Amino acid sequence: MEIWINPACSKCRSAIDLLDEEGAAYTVRRYLEDVPTPDEIRKVLDRLGLEPWDITRTEEAAAKELGLKEWARDAGPRDRWIGALAEHPKLIQRPIITADDGTAVVGRTEEAVRDALGRG
Repeated sequence: MEIWINPACSKCRSAIDLLDEEGAAYTVRRYLEDVPTPDEIRKVLDRLGLEPWDITRTEEAAAKELGLKEWARDAGPRDRWIGALAEHPKLIQRPIITADDGTAVVGRTEEAVRDALGRG
């Protein structure tokens, strides 16, 4: 199991605390420092079953500068969205937990983190 975190994020810290309480084995990826490549973002999106706009923090300053709210949300600009996430990793919703069974969750709630734990 791997968890993508921003240490300054309270939701990330809560997820880590819960994983620790449950004795889960996981690795931490500080994705603002170890920025995911476009291919890694595509793989995580596949595991999540989501599209890039589903995991984009559209209220961030970079999102507003890019005008992301105006971008189409369909297959045409999908790679453009992924490129924006790779160039501006702060736009990626967090924490993202990749489970050993090949799935992933956005662990913003205790329920979502527990779901990831149940997937191994």
